[in-house]
Amino acid sequence: MRFAAMAYDWLLLIALYFCITLVVVTARGGGALEPGTWWYTALLLVVTLAFYGWFWTHGGQTLGLRAWRLRVERCDGRPLSWRDAAIRFAASTTLLAPPGLGLLWMLIDSQSACWHDRLSGTRVASVTTATY
Repeated sequence: MRFAAMAYDWLLLIALYFCITLVVVTARGGGALEPGTWWYTALLLVVTLAFYGWFWTHGGQTLGLRAWRLRVERCDGRPLSWRDAAIRFAASTTLLAPPGLGLLWMLIDSQSACWHDRLSGTRVASVTTATY
């Protein structure tokens, strides 16, 4: 379920990237960006943090998590603060090295936690009743 929720969220995030890119290219008069433009990469990183951070701090559910009746919360069951969301987001970089191992860890973890769950003190919990 977590993988499906991630796929839903990535589709939304890609659409958001397209919109941001349209605004940037339009603001540049239609001019292309040079490959490896640092500020554009930083902009997409900030947009990604804002996307996940807002959803995690406002109900704990992105659209993908909501569709699969999951919620991100602190290990004590409380909602995430922006600080918690930023720590979780930064810790999620463990998913990149070695590729996928931080995510696949949940398959052998006793609490089905990924590395970024453990590092940030958060968890993905099932929602037993509809929240919408």
